[in-house]
Amino acid sequence: MLENIFTLLMLVMLQAVLGFDNLLYISLESKKAPEQDRKRVRKVGILIAIGLRIVLLFLLVSLIDYFQEPFSFLTGDFKDVAEFAFNGHSLIVLIGGGFIIYTAIKEIWHMISKHDLTQDVDAANSKRSKSANAAIVSIVLMNLVFSFDSILAAIGLTSDIENPTTAFIIMAIAIVISGLLMLILADKISAFLAKNRMYEVLGLFILFIVGIMLVTEGGHLAHIKLFGNEIVPMSKTTFYFVLAVLVIVDVVQGRYQKKLLAESQHAKMKQGEGSH
Repeated sequence: MLENIFTLLMLVMLQAVLGFDNLLYISLESKKAPEQDRKRVRKVGILIAIGLRIVLLFLLVSLIDYFQEPFSFLTGDFKDVAEFAFNGHSLIVLIGGGFIIYTAIKEIWHMISKHDLTQDVDAANSKRSKSANAAIVSIVLMNLVFSFDSILAAIGLTSDIENPTTAFIIMAIAIVISGLLMLILADKISAFLAKNRMYEVLGLFILFIVGIMLVTEGGHLAHIKLFGNEIVPMSKTTFYFVLAVLVIVDVVQGRYQKKLLAESQHAKMKQGEGSH
């Protein structure tokens, strides 16, 4: 019993750690919905995703060999140029990672490519807006992509539990608990980004790195080799190290800009006093 409780706690921690990038995506994606619907979009999207995660858990437990087995029609070897053996898992991760990279680049490009700076901000945002239902669908689909690794890791952690039903129940409880935590934190992160819009850029670059991490992982799962070089997945340790560096650089740069602004204002005040 104690071992099962410990496993449950470990799974909740695992889901929380692996769910950070998912939470960031939810916060950024929900901003595309109409303002009055954003909170509902986050809640409904996460609740639906929790249910689908449990369904996905059941499918992966039942069909894990199928997802890991390479498709014969997507297996190839072009001598020293390229080798690949795609399976269901690798395709989902690759497509999801590619979509996240596309989303991040598109949003970053939008931030730096305003041709008419006098245009109304709301009008500009309305061009990029989505319906509430479209935002929910995006959140649910990407949640499933993010879920694969965490569920497979959970299956590995519960492999020592002899009773498969008990293992499934423990994993399902962990998914529900982590989902409820996401419900609580999603609004807080969205509120923080709304009040501190400068951190949106940081968030998008983190999302971009998440996409790269997923693409490299998908390439590794597909056993892709380019010119004899195997694609190595970005480890979570590397990801969190890069994330920490990005945050530190952003904080230091922000404080330095404030210092420069204060010095500039002080110099202007001195010039004003000197002219009198």
